[in-house]
Amino acid sequence: MNHNDLLAEYEARRAKALAGGGAEKYAKRTAKGILNARERIAKLVDADSFIESGLFGTSGVYPEQADETPTDGKIAGYAKIGGRDVAIVVNDFTVKGSSTSYTNSKKVGHMKRTATERGMPLVLLGESTGARLPDAMGGRGMGMLLGNDNTQFRRTRETPMVAAAFGPAFGSSTWMMCLSDFAVMHKGATVAVSSPGLVSMALGEKVSAEDLGGWRLHSDITGLVDQVVDTEEEVFGAIKKFLSYMPNHHKEAPPDVPIPSGSGAEMDKVFGMLPESRTQVYDMKRIIRCMVDKDSMFELKPRFGKSAVTALARLGGKSVGIVANNPLHRGGALDADACRKIVDFLVMCDSFNIPLVLLVDTPGFQIGTEAEKAGAPGRIMNFMNAMTLLTVPHLSVIVRKSYGLAVSNMGAGGNCDELCCWVTAEVSFMKPEFGAKVVFGVTENEPEKYKEAIAKMTKGSTPYDMAAIYTAQNVIDPRDTRAYLKRTLDVHCLRLT
Repeated sequence: MNHNDLLAEYEARRAKALAGGGAEKYAKRTAKGILNARERIAKLVDADSFIESGLFGTSGVYPEQADETPTDGKIAGYAKIGGRDVAIVVNDFTVKGSSTSYTNSKKVGHMKRTATERGMPLVLLGESTGARLPDAMGGRGMGMLLGNDNTQFRRTRETPMVAAAFGPAFGSSTWMMCLSDFAVMHKGATVAVSSPGLVSMALGEKVSAEDLGGWRLHSDITGLVDQVVDTEEEVFGAIKKFLSYMPNHHKEAPPDVPIPSGSGAEMDKVFGMLPESRTQVYDMKRIIRCMVDKDSMFELKPRFGKSAVTALARLGGKSVGIVANNPLHRGGALDADACRKIVDFLVMCDSFNIPLVLLVDTPGFQIGTEAEKAGAPGRIMNFMNAMTLLTVPHLSVIVRKSYGLAVSNMGAGGNCDELCCWVTAEVSFMKPEFGAKVVFGVTENEPEKYKEAIAKMTKGSTPYDMAAIYTAQNVIDPRDTRAYLKRTLDVHCLRLT
């Protein structure tokens, strides 16, 4: 063939690959307000930054299906988000439901490997039906499918990994949501091992897509997803924002950004946010927003384990991770879900060099049959182990009450680099009222004895008692918290060269 013929063939093959499942399928999605795969790439990445890898990939098991499998249902390549390089894989549902196959698994594995070796985040936009049939059937099919890097991901956490789910997101799309550092779900997506149809055939169980793997299940009960959003645009916005707090890889610090005007301007109002009564509830998130750089709080898993808050934020333009008790839920008592959520967050921050700030106001861990059935003791110990293994700077601030073993889990007892107390702090083994009943056997029915017993059980629980033995390194005016944390983090983020 002469050069002109070769170029003509190239253009024809390229046009076929770029057409995906065809104009008719694309048009149907557009009519429903659903973006196509390449439209999603255009919305997410910086303009003109995408370079594709694997444009001419097709079915590797059945070559005769090449015309039916342009790009083999997954579009992969490299791009920039916010000026920084990423590897990206976007499922094209118009091609065999973006089902997992031999060729497209190799694409995903290559992107993961390159992202890890070159030090850049990996982004995966999932919408899929699961494994491709009949390709995966039999020993040969499974052998080809399972021999790819796609099915052998190891969470080395060397580079940030982000996943999103749209529409049906079965099989590999679900696996990537589970493996990622940040998982965002579009309302209407279904994240599950298998489809409702397969569940019905295998188990005789009739179930809706929403009940099987809808957003309420994964945001409220399983804790699988970090955020749920209403629109596709919000999915892309969440991914961009998450990555803005992250370094490109585990051997560098997160990027600094300019400090927004007005940051810290509300610190003089924190006393008004904190009730004088230690039994009155309040929303710790208000204090966090007041303390960190303006509009920088980015909460993860807000509907799961709600007695704890986990959020990325910035202090003085630098990324920090916030772990806080929230008395608005269960009075701030930490249940098994809250412990699991905190551990996941601690590991992520430690992996990517993000220092931590803990804000403490908890009566301790949840107790009772519900807690034991949920495996609370194991979760509590996992939490403790995670705290002892942290390598990033981590500071703890006791805002109000801190009781029981949770005192140590939330940073005291040598589990943080610096522990400080607000003047409002109170630290003890348990609530004084409970202590009075356990130790002295008196109740509210004997008002004078009960009051005297409470006073005895309250003795020695002030912040100054902790500071006197240097368990707490400082006692501060709450209004100085932002300045204290910024300066102390400056010190602890220093590195020997």
